[in-house]
Amino acid sequence: MGVIDRLKAIGPGALVAAAFVGPGTVTTASVIGAEYAYLLVWTIAFSILATIVLQEMSARLGLVSKEGLGEAFRDEFSNPLAKGITVALVVSAIGIGTAAFQTGNIVGGAAGLSTITGISENIWGPVIGLVAASLLWTANYKLIERVFIGLVIVMGLAFVINAAVVRPDLGALGGGLVPTVPEGSAYLIAGLIGTTVVGYNLFLHASTVQERWDGASDLAECRTDTVAMIAIGGLITTSIVVTAAAVFPEGTQIADVGAMADQLEPVFGGYALTFFAIGLFAAGFTSAMSAPLAGAYATAGALGWERDLKSTRFRAIWMTILGTGIVFSALDYNPVEVIVFAQVANGLLLPILAVFLIYAMNNDDLLGEHTNTTLQNVLGGIVTLVVIGIGIRTLYDVLIL
Repeated sequence: MGVIDRLKAIGPGALVAAAFVGPGTVTTASVIGAEYAYLLVWTIAFSILATIVLQEMSARLGLVSKEGLGEAFRDEFSNPLAKGITVALVVSAIGIGTAAFQTGNIVGGAAGLSTITGISENIWGPVIGLVAASLLWTANYKLIERVFIGLVIVMGLAFVINAAVVRPDLGALGGGLVPTVPEGSAYLIAGLIGTTVVGYNLFLHASTVQERWDGASDLAECRTDTVAMIAIGGLITTSIVVTAAAVFPEGTQIADVGAMADQLEPVFGGYALTFFAIGLFAAGFTSAMSAPLAGAYATAGALGWERDLKSTRFRAIWMTILGTGIVFSALDYNPVEVIVFAQVANGLLLPILAVFLIYAMNNDDLLGEHTNTTLQNVLGGIVTLVVIGIGIRTLYDVLIL
């Protein structure tokens, strides 16, 4: 199959890209650009490479074994205690975690629409949640996938156009690919990597590739999809950093993405602000759909339930996650304690997932000839060491500071 034909097969990768380019990534990238200009662009490059490495493994596992990551995770342990701990960890970190972050996803999308229309975020939040619920309720994977692809394109165009308008210094941008760690930047580096290399995306990808393709014979298409869409996600993140670097003097500390939106209007006019708002809406809305879907795939798989979009149990999981976000977005309530728990749980789970994934990818009985190569194991090992460091940093920030 030629390259053009493979590009026509773009699919599940769009869900992955949409999931990690959410309001959290938009905020973190804006803060990085404002404070450090192009100095931390290398972090985006590393994050994207790390995401491609892990997501390719997860997609290959799902496509070849016909199992979701949740099932593979659960079935690996025969000891009832170990299996119980594993299931509890997955359900808490992924199920509860996606519910905790769902409020931010919905509010982020609502903030974009509020900027354009002037209507309160507390009104747009429930509307976004209900529209997302309607799409997921159709249980039509092809429709859901097309919506994601369309919104990723919209999000990409919105943020890339803004970045092009500011005319970035390409030399300085290239210089940012050289790894440096400016004083005080460690938490932002960990934050950007942590919002890009997302644990629940591994569950989402392993399951959705089975909705899209038949088996190992489609691995080439699957890899093209994975690399292309994750790379587009990286381009979007880079565009946000570039825009922030242009509109703020280097060293500016901003509290949230709202400061970025405020700065755009007087500098580049209303059209730039509109593009940014559209991009923020797309980022929030796609994350508001992908997080419940990922939580449902992960939780259903870990509990041994059917991973079927039409299954009552499956629907009950994503409805609970999405409903949590809708309620909190309408109440203007910030569930800080729940989010802190989610951060700790995810910080613990991601390194475990990475280690288990590499272990599973070397299982001949599970994957046959499609096990990892030496290079894939080395790359996976490097990524695992980094996510272990992020996990430790997250625990330190949340529990010590």
